[in-house]
Amino acid sequence: MAAIRGLIRLFPDKLVQGNLPRVASFFVAEAGGKVIGCCALQIYSKRMAEVRSLAVHPDYQDAGVATKLVKRCTERARERGIREVFAVTSATEFFERLGFNTFRREKTAMFFDVSV
Repeated sequence: MAAIRGLIRLFPDKLVQGNLPRVASFFVAEAGGKVIGCCALQIYSKRMAEVRSLAVHPDYQDAGVATKLVKRCTERARERGIREVFAVTSATEFFERLGFNTFRREKTAMFFDVSV
């Protein structure tokens, strides 16, 4: 988990730093014995799960690592009988290439900042 946290800390403006999924929820990619990528599948119910905490070390980006990690998450969801997997992301084009889309192409997640 220390290696996963270290990788996620490389992206403080893009990834939630606290309240990470448990270590068993993560898939990791390694190179040279070092964790270079991570992604978690957080299961909420028999119907729904979330792809979260996707991070790839800058030296290994654009090499297909993120794609393989997300695909592994969706494979696990399928194995567990999960019906829908979602991702809250600003990288919409990346996730669209992997088959993700807006809910029935009609709805958009909206957020309200209560701290303001």
